[in-house]
Amino acid sequence: METKTFKKGEILFREGDPGECLYDVYTGKVGVYSKYGTPEEKLLKTYYADEYLGEMGLIDHAPRSATAVALENGTSVGLITEEGFGAFFEKNPARVLMVMQQLSNNLRRRTNEYVDVCRQIQELSKKEEQK
Repeated sequence: METKTFKKGEILFREGDPGECLYDVYTGKVGVYSKYGTPEEKLLKTYYADEYLGEMGLIDHAPRSATAVALENGTSVGLITEEGFGAFFEKNPARVLMVMQQLSNNLRRRTNEYVDVCRQIQELSKKEEQK
């Protein structure tokens, strides 16, 4: 597994880049942004040591959905490719469970956000109908 260290403000990957690996944060912090570098920029999530990001790219190889940026000098990450994931799993089964738990948590959070937005739209629609 390759390890890379970044300075504050350096980009790990950009929205639209090919999704080819998972990032295991060893030290520092990584911010994930939508529309990074534009007036519409939004921080979606901050990742800390012992957290993972980029797992969707490892699984589906779709382009990155956001941009990841080191938020501290000395932010160090491990790059886990599809080829290396099997060996990573064998050597670190507890860490792989963490990846799966994080995927599940992200999916649950996104589902809840989606349901909340649908509920809000429905409520607004009912209010408009009543007028």
